[in-house]
Amino acid sequence: QLQLVESGGGLVQPGGSLRLSCATSGSGFLFDDYAVGWFRQAPGKEREGVACISFSGRSTNYADSVKGRFTITRDNVKNTAYLHMNSLKPEDTATYYCAAAPNARSDTDWCLRPIAMDSWGKGTLVTVSS
Repeated sequence: QLQLVESGGGLVQPGGSLRLSCATSGSGFLFDDYAVGWFRQAPGKEREGVACISFSGRSTNYADSVKGRFTITRDNVKNTAYLHMNSLKPEDTATYYCAAAPNARSDTDWCLRPIAMDSWGKGTLVTVSS
């Protein structure tokens, strides 16, 4: 079974930056076979897709609200995905979740939908406040 563990959340001032990490592990699991997504959920709101990256790393997709500010990357040697967040705003405050799904598709049109993901981490809290 695939395990995902997020880290890197915390309190940051508006305009600041954070880097979230998603470390993966599991027996019989090949990180290279999985697309990875970052999702977030604020209190009282539905979980929403933020960014996702194909198994190869060649394709990425972003929610309109974070385009130009957030970047998703992956290191297939370290079995880890990252979310680089810049120019943070108070409305980015949420619990951020990493998720993965085995998929060999080269595009990422599908992976911003939570229902598309198979495995989830427990989340890391990001608070943007002065």
